[in-house]
Amino acid sequence: MSDVTVAGIGGSLRPGSATETVLRVALTEVERLGGRTLCVTAGDLNVPLYDWGSPRGPKERYLVEVMASADALILATPTYHGGMSGLVKNALDYAEDLRGRRAPYFSGRPVGLIALAQGAQGGASALASLRTTVHALRGWPTPLGVAVDTSRTRFDPDGRCQDPHIQSQLEILASQLVDFASCRTVRSLPGANTEPAWA
Repeated sequence: MSDVTVAGIGGSLRPGSATETVLRVALTEVERLGGRTLCVTAGDLNVPLYDWGSPRGPKERYLVEVMASADALILATPTYHGGMSGLVKNALDYAEDLRGRRAPYFSGRPVGLIALAQGAQGGASALASLRTTVHALRGWPTPLGVAVDTSRTRFDPDGRCQDPHIQSQLEILASQLVDFASCRTVRSLPGANTEPAWA
């Protein structure tokens, strides 16, 4: 399990936002399972609107390399008008810079999805938009996506989830990511079958 690196991408421009808090809870579960984690959120996502031909600064290059190097990803977004935020969508647009890699975009990698909303309906629709985008990027959304109703879910001052149901879902999502990424890592060894084990 220690060979698995999971990158968390999402949140808002506000450090410590509810979305970032939930993302970090999920990443903590990945670490508990023995995985390594990276987290790109808040100011790290404050990059220019994606422009295919423009020069890349340090933040943009870092974002792209994090997406390229991770064995699995977690995408977390606040829900804006029924979909993912523009900030998260813009970050995912930078995955276009991975088009020329040996495994383009998110090819063959598991991606966990989290959406937060003030109510149940918005989170579900934002999850659907995230899932569609991940499919377009050739990634494998985990069977479980987590919609968090912020009108009901609370966190303590240390960022621990106080809702047992949501905590359980985040643990399942982390477990699916680590399990699937571990299968992918094993199968990418020389001479191994390169098809994902869950395909």
